[in-house]
Amino acid sequence: QHIDAVQSLLDRYEIDAPETLSTPGVFQDPHLQDLFDSLVEAGSQSPVDALLVGATIEDVDIADLEELLEDIDNSDITMIFDSLIAGSENHMRAFIRQLDREGEVYEPQYITEARYLEIL
Repeated sequence: QHIDAVQSLLDRYEIDAPETLSTPGVFQDPHLQDLFDSLVEAGSQSPVDALLVGATIEDVDIADLEELLEDIDNSDITMIFDSLIAGSENHMRAFIRQLDREGEVYEPQYITEARYLEIL
């Protein structure tokens, strides 16, 4: 659904999507590819590690989208990004609930502690 939402924006504004958009786990940006690869490796260690990685991914997504929103004045893009942020907040809360059940604590790495507590 996230890719579909972004694809609708790309189509509406006639922007070519990266060739890798439809290939899960493949990114054109080397930084994102490295991050993905390291998170997959870390999350493969145990179920708790997978939950920590899930929370980290949402942490990154929220930070990236909120930073991008600072310079966007297009209401279509703002609406999609706000929706993606809300989805990431919901996902983060779900990961944190599961981590709590496991007796684990997630420490935000990309958003501020205040923003993290606001989400929870």
